[in-house]
Amino acid sequence: MLLVLLGGALVTKTDSGQGCGQSFPLCHGQIIPDQLEIETIIELSHRVVSAGAGFLVLALSIWSWRAMGHIRETNFLAILAFFFLMLQALLGAGAVVWGHSDIILAAHFGISLISFAAVLLLTLLIFEVDKKFDAYKLVIDRRIKRHTYGLMIYIFAVVYSGAFVRHTEASLACPDWPFCVNASPGDLSLNSIQWIQMGHRMAAAFIFIWIIYVAIIAIKNYKHQKIVYYGWIIALALVTGQVITGALVVVTRLNLLIALSHALIISLLFGLLSYFILLISRSKLNSKKES
Repeated sequence: MLLVLLGGALVTKTDSGQGCGQSFPLCHGQIIPDQLEIETIIELSHRVVSAGAGFLVLALSIWSWRAMGHIRETNFLAILAFFFLMLQALLGAGAVVWGHSDIILAAHFGISLISFAAVLLLTLLIFEVDKKFDAYKLVIDRRIKRHTYGLMIYIFAVVYSGAFVRHTEASLACPDWPFCVNASPGDLSLNSIQWIQMGHRMAAAFIFIWIIYVAIIAIKNYKHQKIVYYGWIIALALVTGQVITGALVVVTRLNLLIALSHALIISLLFGLLSYFILLISRSKLNSKKES
């Protein structure tokens, strides 16, 4: 699923979305085109990886359902993983054949992200990670719960804004960082593309500040709960890496490796927050047992 996510980002960042023309599932009407240009190779590889992931996720979903159906989250995660992976594939196919607006295309990465998070949580359940961290004894207070839910929703919106930046080709609309033009930081006479870029930067900066705040709460109050204590420290490290790679994307003028690292880190952060949501659901049960 990480390869699907990164492959989709690679297609977008290399402008390879039309590498197979308007043909789907074939590529230029062939299984393997006669002329293999770099854009064609990237797009075709992404299709092959996505198709392989579809079969693997389907197998994992059915197998998990049958072997672990007694665990309350299994069935929901299995359906979620497969449904959103198929939705992502259909959206990608529709974009190739009929074309879509930037607004619709920007949703592609977010949909894949949901499927990735569901597969990640299934994996954690399969390997019984909860038992290793005594998650079944965990009780989380309302303040952390509210922040986690809020961050999850907000980060998904910021991920969408980042994808919208890429699809509107606004990644380098602002030549400097952190301001659009560092020589005149207070200049508000930006064009629409520059405002899209700066809007994403400001939204991402708020995530950074928000996670710092929640991490401080976790460090002060959850030293006895290692999964919460270290989990939010990891979240802080990931969001710091996200800010750094976001700045380097601009400074290096869209270096491909850094741009893909930017997509990778936000995927890991989203997955971590998804696990926090799972822990919160367990925490509610633990609270009821204690009462």
